[in-house]
Amino acid sequence: MSKKKSIIVQGSILAMAGFISRIIGLLYTAPLTGIIGDEGNGYYTASYYIYQIVLLISAYSIPSAMSKIISQRLAVHEYRNAQRIFHCALIYVFIVGGLGTLFIFFGAPYVVDGYAIPVLRVFAPIVFIFGPLGVLRGYFQAHRTMVPTSVSQLIEQILNAIVSVGGAYFLVKFAASKGGDDSIQAMYGAIGSALGTGSGVLIALVFMLFVYNINRDAIKRKVIHDRHEDLGYREIFLLIIMIVTPIILSTAIYNFSNTLNSTMFTKIMTYQRGFAHTEVTKRLGVYGRKAATIANFPIAIATATASTIMPSISTYYAQKNFERTEQLVEKVYRMIYMIAIPSAVGLFALADPIIMLMFPQKDTLHEAGVLMQLLAITVVFYSVSTVSNAILQGIGRVNIPVLNAAIALVLQSAVLAPLLLFTDLGNKSLAIVTIIYSLVMCILNERAVSKTLDVKYDIMKMYIIPAGASACMGLVAFGVYKLVSMLFETFMTGDYFINLISVAFAISAGVLTYAVGMVRTKGVTEEELMGFPKGSKLVNILKKTHIMKTT
Repeated sequence: MSKKKSIIVQGSILAMAGFISRIIGLLYTAPLTGIIGDEGNGYYTASYYIYQIVLLISAYSIPSAMSKIISQRLAVHEYRNAQRIFHCALIYVFIVGGLGTLFIFFGAPYVVDGYAIPVLRVFAPIVFIFGPLGVLRGYFQAHRTMVPTSVSQLIEQILNAIVSVGGAYFLVKFAASKGGDDSIQAMYGAIGSALGTGSGVLIALVFMLFVYNINRDAIKRKVIHDRHEDLGYREIFLLIIMIVTPIILSTAIYNFSNTLNSTMFTKIMTYQRGFAHTEVTKRLGVYGRKAATIANFPIAIATATASTIMPSISTYYAQKNFERTEQLVEKVYRMIYMIAIPSAVGLFALADPIIMLMFPQKDTLHEAGVLMQLLAITVVFYSVSTVSNAILQGIGRVNIPVLNAAIALVLQSAVLAPLLLFTDLGNKSLAIVTIIYSLVMCILNERAVSKTLDVKYDIMKMYIIPAGASACMGLVAFGVYKLVSMLFETFMTGDYFINLISVAFAISAGVLTYAVGMVRTKGVTEEELMGFPKGSKLVNILKKTHIMKTT
């Protein structure tokens, strides 16, 4: 893709892929929960958090690191060195990923309990597979094309959905046919879901290898004509380790809170408070696979944007083009706030209806709804801190996010322990400390960015207008939901379908309200909308509906 392509367009492409992937994830999580239940979700959540932290340490940070290192070489046309870095990175992930796989498989009994152990072991080989996938994604991101990564994410999620639901269904039936009790069936269902995760990663790797093979001749031509001095392999490995290690530490600590929180919750509630292990597992499942899954949906957009902006910020900053760097940072922040603020308000306003739509199990519906309202607050904080993490890494301040994440982790852990020991908040404690963690990260990262870059924030357009439009959106959505529900209850039976129709009307009214509010108050301009994928079509729709005035 041409270097002149807008970073906002590229970010939007990857963000859209993340958005669609999350939709697929939500759609398959609903029937999956119906198959494996809250207990099965609990086993999966406990195992997934451990798998996730090992993956983060061994492979997950590789795309961002490779994108940063390779983009710096491509900026000065060192194509052969970029290729040598790519090859060394593959060797690196094979070694580290292999160690991570061994750790998960043999260390499972030491990090999770009971029926979560076999579930975690199924995740073990996925760590090894993800390594080369991450390198390939980072390689193409460094070339400023997000299409291969975006398509691979969609393919990964689609196969994940199919295998997760199918695998869980057949394994639960198999366990039942062998006389297994409810807990055994829940365990087998969680294993089926884990198999879905692995199959998705595998097919994504196959696709990325296919894309690389298509582009191999063009890559070779650039390498052959490159006359720059070669970097030594020792120098490259040192470079990879120096860049990857801080990013790994930052990302690992940044995401370690979920793993630590679930472990503390399970241990304290089971061994200190005396609750049954199956009951504790169910409560963790309601939090992790219901409320948190939906709350994380909009944060995925921020994560996609963060991985996208890394190459350009690194390039502009390395070229000492500080003005362009600051302009890019300001644009990305505006995009994040435009998405995160209404997302948070929408999740808060329609918490129970959305939970009922996705997870109609009535016994935990309100519990999950309250948890999601609490977690909705974290959507803005996590979205902003995720992007600021990438900014700090892109401008070479790689140690700052590590320190900030460590401070936030200590503070939230100091709060979580007494909440679990001395209150009856239960899994609400997990949501409360998540708010604390994300807020602290957001504040500390923002301070660090402002000390390095002179970013000019338009307070009105960045905060006040989106917040005002979102507040109106939330009130309208909630009011429409209540009104439509009352109307349909007079002549229609079936709570689920009444809720489905009411949510559809409420979301439509909310989106329309937010769009009108942002456009009419100049919170977003036609020029800015044109920078989004299909921006011209969006502008045309807004003009035809007279939301945006024709110039």
